[in-house]
Amino acid sequence: MKQSWAIDINCDVGEGIGNEAQLFPHISSCNLACGGHAGDVSTMKSVILLAKEHHIKVGAHPSYPDREHFGRKSMVLPPDEFTKSIRTQLGLLNRLLKEEGVSMHHIKAHGALYNDLAKDEDLVKIYLGSIAHYKDTVCLYVPYGSQIASDALKLGFKIIYEAFGDRNYKEDLSLVPRGRPNAMITDPKKVLTHLLTIIKYGKVQIREGQQLNIVANTFCIHGDTVSAYEILMYLSEELPKHHIHLEK
Repeated sequence: MKQSWAIDINCDVGEGIGNEAQLFPHISSCNLACGGHAGDVSTMKSVILLAKEHHIKVGAHPSYPDREHFGRKSMVLPPDEFTKSIRTQLGLLNRLLKEEGVSMHHIKAHGALYNDLAKDEDLVKIYLGSIAHYKDTVCLYVPYGSQIASDALKLGFKIIYEAFGDRNYKEDLSLVPRGRPNAMITDPKKVLTHLLTIIKYGKVQIREGQQLNIVANTFCIHGDTVSAYEILMYLSEELPKHHIHLEK
């Protein structure tokens, strides 16, 4: 019998693109912007309702409070200000979820915050303290080999390792910065190859002839990637041919 895999595919949503109705039939979880870099009560409510319709797991997607730069620039904030921002974002989304009878499934930091939490031990400590209220009820989507993964496990958080289907990686398993020409993978066939290498072999291609070990159970396709819909359509058709199916 051939080996089979059940995976989660997630998308960052509620960020103003407005393509959730296209994406949701092809994914199993979503990360919903909750006011830090994008999103407001109206967008959150509409995405929650759509997620209910498609049986999509909903997670919070908190960010540095930086709508001007879409949360993609690092910020240095006083710990109490940072904590207040994160708790406000999560609290608002959690209230809206409860109104619709939906549970928050996970928390995944956005943009620069996600990248900073991979390596900044002091920031990780403050961040995990900010979300401690949710420790027993949600899981964290985090990158393999990261500071946040290590510290969250020590504190008893449940984690799920995440990899990116539409992004290239560097030698330290961080993402190639968006400003570089090879940062994004937009060709659906190349995304499939990228994912198959991770899922089947636990490897990620860094450059020609060089691979690194990686572990992932959830895979992100960014909602604002120009070919996001085409990628997800293609994956829906091709992954089952490799005995890979979505967790629903």
